[in-house]
Amino acid sequence: MKTITFISLTILLLLTACVSQRKYTELQNSAELCESDFKNTSNERLILENNLANEKSKSKVLEQQIKYFKSTNTNLLERLSDLSVVSKSGAESIKKSLEALGAQNAYIKDLTSSMQKKDSINLTLVMNLKRSLDYFDDKDISIEIKKGVVYVSISDRMLFRSGSYSINDAAKEVIGKIASIVNDHKELDVLIEGHTDTVPIHTFCLEDNWDLSTKRATAIVRLMQTDFNVQPERMSASGRSEYLPKATNETEDGRASNRRTEIIILPKLDQFFNLLAPPEATSLD
Repeated sequence: MKTITFISLTILLLLTACVSQRKYTELQNSAELCESDFKNTSNERLILENNLANEKSKSKVLEQQIKYFKSTNTNLLERLSDLSVVSKSGAESIKKSLEALGAQNAYIKDLTSSMQKKDSINLTLVMNLKRSLDYFDDKDISIEIKKGVVYVSISDRMLFRSGSYSINDAAKEVIGKIASIVNDHKELDVLIEGHTDTVPIHTFCLEDNWDLSTKRATAIVRLMQTDFNVQPERMSASGRSEYLPKATNETEDGRASNRRTEIIILPKLDQFFNLLAPPEATSLD
């Protein structure tokens, strides 16, 4: 650029002596225009060089991405190949798994249907029992569904004399009505439980509250069998003594609530366990 400027000045000096002022001005303008064009050309060259450098950088990045994609594609192809081998060798196992899932699904549907049927039977039992025992005092008899089965709780003052396991004559009417409904549902079993309060007892015939609660339960079972023809294989008796109270034993009302006999109507045990048993497991190996 210095060289061009020097040349331009030399030309101007020579021409100054030979040309008119107008010519001199025109030449000077031309020289300035040339210098400006040269500067513009230099700037454009710098811009082009920068653009070229940027494009080279982008090209390098694209080459790296292409290399990465090629590597990824190779890994995917290898995995697809492995999956193909697994699907062929495991086809039988997958088939067995699907069969097992189908069996489990059928079992769940059957179980749900059975539970719904049981709930329906329980509701029918409760309605029939309440209708049959409607005119008895609610303080002496309660009917409810607990733990999925029907409980009929009868106070001991309705069934027995105090401290005795001999059944009152008036109690036979209550037990007869319950036995009639039990006989209408031969698919169900009956569990009789005797309960006492915490007041200890010891007599010539009774050792303790365990003894009293058990003998009261067996007395009800015997009555249902002999007088009302409930099949004995459907029944069982147990004494719970004082250890499952319904209320506090600190008050007379609480102790009165705890002295009771519970008649529990539930599915036959073998049917119950069959209901809970899952279908035969299918090997997944």
